[in-house]
Amino acid sequence: MKTKNKILSLLIAALFVMTLSQQGMSQPKKEEVIKIKTSAVCGECKDRIEQGLAYEKGIKDVTLDTETKIATVTFNPLKTNPDKIKEKISKLGYDADDILADPAAYAKLPACCKKDAKKH
Repeated sequence: MKTKNKILSLLIAALFVMTLSQQGMSQPKKEEVIKIKTSAVCGECKDRIEQGLAYEKGIKDVTLDTETKIATVTFNPLKTNPDKIKEKISKLGYDADDILADPAAYAKLPACCKKDAKKH
């Protein structure tokens, strides 16, 4: 009887360990990073994009490099996705990769943030 209990205990323990290891492997990433080419031209653009995305659901970090015009965005793929992030940048008045800036938002940008503005 004791042998049966030991074997049963070992089987239960083995099933428990297998279940835990499978759950660990199947969990999706909690963070992803994308780089988005923008039409930002100055420090004010940097502030607008970084602050405009900072409180969006699922976005953990945003850094815009004004030299390369590339926004690096760290986000939770369970809460948002690259298309939503690009759409938000567009609604701020800036191009985001292949998505053009929303015309109404672009019209509200200060002159220094327009695409044809000289770098300053």
